[in-house]
Amino acid sequence: MTPSHHADKAPDTPAIVMGSSGEVVTFAQLEDHSSRFARALRDRGVRRGDHIAILMENNREYLEVAWAAQRSGLYFTAVNTHLRPEEVQYILDDSGAGALVTSAAMAAVVAGLDLTHIRVRVMTGGASPGFENYGRVLARSALMPRDEEFEGREMLYSSGTTGRPKGVRKPMPDKHFGDPESAPVQIARGFLRYGTPSDTVFLSPAPLYHAAPLVFAMSWHRLGATVVVMEKFDARQCLELIERHRVTDAQFVPTMFVRMLRLPEDVRRQYDLSSLRNAVHGAAPCPIAVKRAMLDWWGPVIHEYYSGTEDVGACVITPQEWLAHPGSVGRPMTECHVVGEDGEELPPGEIGVVYFGGGRPFEYHNDPEKTASVADTRGWRTLGDMGYADDGGYLYLTDRKAHMIVSGGVNIYPQEVENHLAAHPAIMDVAVIGVPDDEMGESVKAVVELVNPSNAGPELEAELIDYCRAALASYKCPRSVDFVDDLPRNPNGKLYKRLLRERYWAGHDTRVV
Repeated sequence: MTPSHHADKAPDTPAIVMGSSGEVVTFAQLEDHSSRFARALRDRGVRRGDHIAILMENNREYLEVAWAAQRSGLYFTAVNTHLRPEEVQYILDDSGAGALVTSAAMAAVVAGLDLTHIRVRVMTGGASPGFENYGRVLARSALMPRDEEFEGREMLYSSGTTGRPKGVRKPMPDKHFGDPESAPVQIARGFLRYGTPSDTVFLSPAPLYHAAPLVFAMSWHRLGATVVVMEKFDARQCLELIERHRVTDAQFVPTMFVRMLRLPEDVRRQYDLSSLRNAVHGAAPCPIAVKRAMLDWWGPVIHEYYSGTEDVGACVITPQEWLAHPGSVGRPMTECHVVGEDGEELPPGEIGVVYFGGGRPFEYHNDPEKTASVADTRGWRTLGDMGYADDGGYLYLTDRKAHMIVSGGVNIYPQEVENHLAAHPAIMDVAVIGVPDDEMGESVKAVVELVNPSNAGPELEAELIDYCRAALASYKCPRSVDFVDDLPRNPNGKLYKRLLRERYWAGHDTRVV
């Protein structure tokens, strides 16, 4: 199915509702605008298989543009609006984008870019030299004939936590738009397990330039659901929107859970959240204490998935399963293997690199070496995570291989320490990294963002170290704690540990990757 189907059957049903502004785009409007913009792109020479870049904050036009690309057979690249101009330039150049859609809010950024290779430039919410206004483009465009529409494909860039972002390119489907055998339609069908489309209201609180929020929103649109888009995540507003719109389904990251849990108890109790059927989370590890607290608050509606932009494999776990297997990310949906340093598969309970077999094909755009590096000789592929499986086949992640600390020849997995510290009531956010140590090579340091920054000091540092020593092996515990105003996370919850490490490894033989 596609928005076209729902525009025919239920034209006045809201397809998009903006959280703060309250703006509404009906399915009839989504169909009209995306079809006209698809035609406008074709009339300007953008052809099937070409690339379009979207550089916008969450706004009402974002999903219109994404659907225009999807129905035009284009690769569409959503660009992180928090990147520096030179990083945006890199993605525009690397992707080979022939069209760019941006917003007036990003005018200052695009003004400093070299866009000479981009022949189609469109701006929403205003005008800027060298850009056509989105509204005027729509007004002058005809509709795209439905029999000339083909499925497109997102080509999103990895978050760049270990260096420059890489475009994840998957084969373009050779299918007409809405063909029941196309991969996007099959993905949408998978969402049916979570509810009935006709009464579904999906809350999208994260930036749409991330893979999961964009794919989730468009998948629910295929099923006829209303998507409520938050311009920017705010913990209290999130609860308000769930109550106001009777939200049934939502997608979160653990950082959002933490921020909602940090709201005063009397504030949390103000909101009726009984409409929620499924709150799905992923993108980053969720500390056990945080997830238990959310389940205590919201009840058994919190589902978890483990996957990546590359889509080499996936795990899912229901709330009931998680309560029986706390800390697990679920059982694999495809074949999964935990592999040791010698390349051999490990038995249950032993930690190794997690590989998947049987996933969908992909390549890192313009980087065959990186593409080859994620696969072993058997064709199994990895996202670079480490973990173990239990006897029941449930997977537990311990950390990313690149984040492992080697102190005195002993391997330490920071995620275990982070999960423990995250439960301390004084802590808002935490990262654990290895820092230079002349004797041990690396020592364990906790970098902490506090609920109340004024509490920072030697006494709290000692308290946090003792808190770890009471529950963890001594070699895993932080030797020191630094307090910061903000940790470098992207809005989807991923932590840029590389940036933290750089602060401590400057001038040393570095393990920063």
